[in-house]
Amino acid sequence: MALAGVFLPIALAVIMFGLGLGLTIADFRRVVAYPRATLVALACQILLLPAICFGLVLAFGLPPALAVGMMLLAASPGGTTANLYSHLFGGDVALNVTLTAINSVLAVVTLPLVTNLSLSYFAADSAALGLQFDKTVQVVAIVLVPVAIGMAVRVWLPRFADRMNTPVKIASAVILVAVIVGALLQELDNLGGYIRSVGAITLVFSVLSLAIGYWVPRLARIERGQAIASCMEIGIHNATLSIAVALTLLGNTQMAIPAATYGVLMFFTAAAAGFLLRSRTAQVPYDEARP
Repeated sequence: MALAGVFLPIALAVIMFGLGLGLTIADFRRVVAYPRATLVALACQILLLPAICFGLVLAFGLPPALAVGMMLLAASPGGTTANLYSHLFGGDVALNVTLTAINSVLAVVTLPLVTNLSLSYFAADSAALGLQFDKTVQVVAIVLVPVAIGMAVRVWLPRFADRMNTPVKIASAVILVAVIVGALLQELDNLGGYIRSVGAITLVFSVLSLAIGYWVPRLARIERGQAIASCMEIGIHNATLSIAVALTLLGNTQMAIPAATYGVLMFFTAAAAGFLLRSRTAQVPYDEARP
């Protein structure tokens, strides 16, 4: 746990710095260009997904620590992986970047709120150990400060930012794998039981997140490329952030298990969703594919 307390904030800072390198103020302003798509996606991310996750947790009867871990995962925003998957499968990457930027800011409020409500409901005896003001400030520090630094570097040193963009993304992917493996190794003796406990629910949650991310915008008559972007943004959560909050701010390894398990599964479920959507696009005539 001591190593995690040192390594995880640094790892997350690198990931969020990499996110900031790809953002500009224009990405926040772009919400004006996509008002309906942005609002629908944000409603799914902030309101619908935590509600669905809460229902799943009750249905699966998870123990308190794992239940809080699932809710923490549901409250986590998307990340740069969503942008990559969106690009690969024909999504509107500009919308992804906009949603990632806005979600990263909103997570400073929504993540502590959902986490504290979950602790109060599922682990009342541990409510005092929740994300109080000082730890909420730490969430701001590990989420927004590296992003702001990355954005500043992009403004002042654009060529350096362009050169660093790919190496930082690669480092982020390596860090994500290392964080997941480290979290799982800390609970190696109980790993089999945890996977049996959360494997099914994280799989169902991942599939539902992807489905909601695509079909809710489509039902709102949002065009297909933006719906694919929403699918990936809502369906791919920042597992590293969830693990970091669980291990370093809440000091609970069990709460990190759902995010660590999900962090492995999401690559496969998101890829499957992307291939299904791309296959469907190839089968549907252009005029029918429009909203």
